[in-house]
Amino acid sequence: MKKKALDIIFEDDHLVVVNKPSGLLVIPDRQQNPNNLQDLLRQKYGDIFIVHRIDRDTSGLVVFAKTKEAHAHLCQQFEARSTKKIYWALVKGNLRQEEGEIEAAIDTKLNSKGMVKISDKGKAAHSSYKRLEQLSSGSLVEVQIHTGRLHQIRIHMKSIGYPLLIDPIYGEAIGVFLSDYKKNFNVKKGQEERPVIDRLTLHAFSLTLTHPVSQETISFEAPLHKDFKVAIKQLKVK
Repeated sequence: MKKKALDIIFEDDHLVVVNKPSGLLVIPDRQQNPNNLQDLLRQKYGDIFIVHRIDRDTSGLVVFAKTKEAHAHLCQQFEARSTKKIYWALVKGNLRQEEGEIEAAIDTKLNSKGMVKISDKGKAAHSSYKRLEQLSSGSLVEVQIHTGRLHQIRIHMKSIGYPLLIDPIYGEAIGVFLSDYKKNFNVKKGQEERPVIDRLTLHAFSLTLTHPVSQETISFEAPLHKDFKVAIKQLKVK
């Protein structure tokens, strides 16, 4: 990912909001991988401060602070859960209920497979969901997280029987192929069918917070990336 490819949703003297693509780390991993959002932003802005994170394979909104003062203010909001975080997810199955609440504690200690688990001994976790659209192979769902636990949406949606359409850890790792859902779909001779989407089907769509200086309530939305939009279009019920 080149510096010019950064999708900046908003910036001022105090913060910058980015629409992160799937597959890009927010901060360096243990191998100090230079291909991460924080380092890319530092190349552009110099000093930059991490406020929160989303999974590498989740796309969508990430906020960074440009000053120490803004960083302290924004971190306090996230810790106090006063921000509003909404995700869009493609999940398997037709939801029995149009909307609902999930309150299931999560043990956030990763096991050998990189998974968390639902556990009464875990940390309290609360998600709200509602179906936006029924698709031929699943549902487009809006999920608001009231807590910010590791893999919260992924494990919560799986716990009620609707795992993400693509999730290499908690579900299936393979991509979505039209031939699996459209009877008359044919691949051109000599060509191999490409998946409509082949990454985690989760997008951090909307974020509402208080500006660290003006104290105004501000909201941001991150447009869906092309693969996510194409998947929704192709999987619509005919």
